[in-house]
Amino acid sequence: MSNLRLISTDFDGTLFAEFENPPIPASLQQLLGDLQQRGAKWVINTGREMASLMEALARAGVEVEPDYLILVEREIYSHQQAQYVSVEPWNTRCTQVHKQLFAAIRPDLPRIIKWIQERFHAHIYEDPFSPFCLVASNTSDMDVIHQYLEQYSRTMPGLTVVRNDVYSRFCHVDYNKGTALAELSHRLNVQPAEIFAAGDHLNDLPMLFQKFAQCLAAPANAVAPVQIQVRHQGGYVSALSHGRGVADAIKYYLARASA
Repeated sequence: MSNLRLISTDFDGTLFAEFENPPIPASLQQLLGDLQQRGAKWVINTGREMASLMEALARAGVEVEPDYLILVEREIYSHQQAQYVSVEPWNTRCTQVHKQLFAAIRPDLPRIIKWIQERFHAHIYEDPFSPFCLVASNTSDMDVIHQYLEQYSRTMPGLTVVRNDVYSRFCHVDYNKGTALAELSHRLNVQPAEIFAAGDHLNDLPMLFQKFAQCLAAPANAVAPVQIQVRHQGGYVSALSHGRGVADAIKYYLARASA
């Protein structure tokens, strides 16, 4: 038996590689299914929203169902009777807090958008989860824009910038992949020593701390800050990429638990 009771995996770039066939390795799916049969719970912890994730899972032909979803880096959903149900009161509190924060920053958005558009070609839009979402033309532009957005966020209590590659959006600092994972583990009465967490990009950093999960991992394709943070806390960085790297890391921790 494994000491892993909760498996938290990022989706894009960690679990899922669109250019591979299959996008999620069959061996990883089998491993996750085996752990579920032993009583472990699996949560996909992603920046995607529900429809986008469901479509990607269907196209990937995934045969195992996640027990939980953490969507847009903050909302928690539980798999019940073939559907995913909102976990309350977490999600309602999350929505209320973001609504208050976004009302406070909205007057500043025209100035922020003007600064960016005068310097870069970037797509800026609003969606149901943030009044400010951005897709930069390249990572170099995003590096500069990200620095500017972070400088602004330090002037607004509670505000932070969530970034993944050339994508970014404003969010409340108290709601991220790490705090949502902590809420889920509290509900399941699972301790950090029993939690595995794997990610590959900057928006995964908040969950890759030992206070949330003591079995930390990153695939070989993870960006340098993720690899550094995982290694610094004694975690495992696989020599394999994407889903193969996640499977390798899970096997590493299973072997260490049985040694």
